[in-house]
Amino acid sequence: MTEAQDERIADLERRFRQGDPRALARALTLVESGHPVGQALLKRLRGQGQAKVVGITGSPGAGKSTLTDRLILEARKRGERVGVLAVDPSSPFTGGAILGDRIRMMRHHQDPGVFIRSLASRGALGGLAGATVAALNLLEAFGFDRIFVETVGVGQSEVDIARVADTTLLVLTPAAGDAVQAFKAGVMEIADLFAINKFDLPGGERLIQELKSALELSPPRPGGWRPPIYPTVAATGEGVEALFEGLEAHHRHLVEHGLLEAHRLERARFEVESVIQEWGRRKTQAAEELVVQVARGELSPEEAAWSLLRPEA
Repeated sequence: MTEAQDERIADLERRFRQGDPRALARALTLVESGHPVGQALLKRLRGQGQAKVVGITGSPGAGKSTLTDRLILEARKRGERVGVLAVDPSSPFTGGAILGDRIRMMRHHQDPGVFIRSLASRGALGGLAGATVAALNLLEAFGFDRIFVETVGVGQSEVDIARVADTTLLVLTPAAGDAVQAFKAGVMEIADLFAINKFDLPGGERLIQELKSALELSPPRPGGWRPPIYPTVAATGEGVEALFEGLEAHHRHLVEHGLLEAHRLERARFEVESVIQEWGRRKTQAAEELVVQVARGELSPEEAAWSLLRPEA
């Protein structure tokens, strides 16, 4: 690290600790890009703050962003400072992302107590990039009371978010086959609360009964937690206050049973695994001849991987 970089880190850290939102935005950009200055700053700030971290996931079109918008309002009514990470799916070819979640939360643009950041999943296998956890650590260090992480809701991201958040909220909708998909994907085991959004559509009561039946067959949760089900209509705000109280109840459960520390350790484990995964991806892209040898049958995938993972590789 050069002297100029040290000065840059010190200046950015000073402004960050003073609560400058521009310093937070800059730090997030540096961390997301993997810049050494961002990594050094994150190392100094990591582990500070005790935010309530809520992961919100569910299939596309379930109304996650609108529901998140309403939950932000509930948190602000209680005087909480709120950070939001909206993870959008990025193209595996260009790396580009639509980043449309922020559009649905524009009402909070002028509120200094709300900070919203869109992140691209950047092709992470589970839909959550390691940069998401790094960004989460920065928001926590900045002093937010509650952080919502809204995920892609595609593939394995539902399971990944449970490793990152303290509380995982799964958003389903009636008459969309969501319950069946949730059962198949194993998401039932990781959701701490369920929201049946767009409950004004037909089929809501039936979906609740299907969920209750499935939950009876699910393995017991830590501390004996039983996931509640909340009907909501995010467009009008119906049921959102009760859902927010459910989030609070789950956080109290974690505290009372000493489960928060285990969640934080799992988050760090996920972050380390994400870094290893990214390193492996970069090394593989740069080892075209090795990949050709695997394709020809001259090397097994295991031999090629070991070759890349050796310290001298």
